[in-house]
Amino acid sequence: MPPIISIIGHSEVGKTSLLERLVAELRNRGYRIAVIKHVAHDFELDRPGKDSWRLARAGSSAVVLSSPHHIALLKPVERDPGLGELAQILGDDYDLILAEGFKGEPGAKIEVHRRRRGNKLLGPPSQVVAVASDEPLDIEAPCYPPNDIQGLADLIEKRFLGPDKAA
Repeated sequence: MPPIISIIGHSEVGKTSLLERLVAELRNRGYRIAVIKHVAHDFELDRPGKDSWRLARAGSSAVVLSSPHHIALLKPVERDPGLGELAQILGDDYDLILAEGFKGEPGAKIEVHRRRRGNKLLGPPSQVVAVASDEPLDIEAPCYPPNDIQGLADLIEKRFLGPDKAA
């Protein structure tokens, strides 16, 4: 199982933007990155009338869509799956899994902090490996400006990846 790092923070602090730039930087360094994004509300990928929608409506417990370029699993769940369960679905084809959200799950976290959202950090100090903040913070974890993507990628590379993982 590849290492997993969750990107956490209050709403509207730039988690997705940071994650997007971090994925691009690590990919440019030769790493295979997967992303798992937690969504607090329900969502629909399927559309009424499409074959996959019709098959699910007919009673299929799961529908896998497959093409020469993508696969998708559409499966109703009765509870919010944990990060570890979702990572198992991805398997070992990646060097690193970055997750957005999952602040309540155990494991390494990078917290995105903005002054306008207050000073309270969400992550347990023992799990926060770095903070991307627009102000200096008096904490044990290293603090990076939110635009220091190279610095964050260097930290991830050093602590979680190592020189033998790049493709």
